[in-house]
Amino acid sequence: MDTLSNMLVMIKNASMRFKEKVDVPYSKMNVAVLDVLKEEGFIGNYKVIKEPNSKKQFIRVTLKYTEDKTPLFLGFKRISKSSRRIYRGYDEFPRVKTSFGINIVSTSKGIMSSIKAKRERIGGEVICQVW
Repeated sequence: MDTLSNMLVMIKNASMRFKEKVDVPYSKMNVAVLDVLKEEGFIGNYKVIKEPNSKKQFIRVTLKYTEDKTPLFLGFKRISKSSRRIYRGYDEFPRVKTSFGINIVSTSKGIMSSIKAKRERIGGEVICQVW
């Protein structure tokens, strides 16, 4: 399992157990995806933490819930994998299961949601869907 899928599974499992925070492995890709999730309102915040006397880093993610304690991050589906890359034009992004979901896309201008990519008329690699 790659680090991005590992991070998304950790966030999903922690939100289903109604945890306040969860620590996930650090990578530049994970930070970029967390930027999109924070911008779209699926998580509260995140902070990169470096362990003292070590080069190891991890990310502490603050989870977000509705007022009736329903998690905002319910699930995800990995679309593009290391074994099979999926590229789409800005007008061909797949629909997400629920109307509240988004696609996370890697474009020439960085990692962004498909909504922002459509607005900027940029296609790219569809990394995953989040709902």
